[in-house]
Amino acid sequence: MKLNELETNKKNRKRVGRGPGSGNGKTSGKGHKGQNARSGGGVRPGFEGGQLPLYRRLSKRGFNNYNFRTVYATVNVGDLERFEEGTVVTKELLIEVGLVKKELDGIKILGNGNLTKKLTVKADKFSSTAKAKIEDIGGTTEVI
Repeated sequence: MKLNELETNKKNRKRVGRGPGSGNGKTSGKGHKGQNARSGGGVRPGFEGGQLPLYRRLSKRGFNNYNFRTVYATVNVGDLERFEEGTVVTKELLIEVGLVKKELDGIKILGNGNLTKKLTVKADKFSSTAKAKIEDIGGTTEVI
């Protein structure tokens, strides 16, 4: 390809309201009456027919981490009472028993309820009360 062989791809603008052959005579493709047929007619950018527009529905300030947050599957200390003394409680065991349906981003042990058995609990996160309750009895907590 040479520079003198290049062709332009410039398109002629649409000339409306001209003659019978163009197909854009009379109302010039604007239809009959109505807001968009008037001179200067039409609506501003972002107008949604009176519905609250998108730019007003969205928050104006700050940062929102909602889509990227860490979500833990939670288990209470009281729920661990069902295991026998000396059991090593792992993610797999919790899922197998049915205390956790989906692992999500990890498992967190919370401090609701009472525990009377020594257990070794392995999880991604522990609340301070859960850790205290498990270790007070003589059990151990292990962060994976």
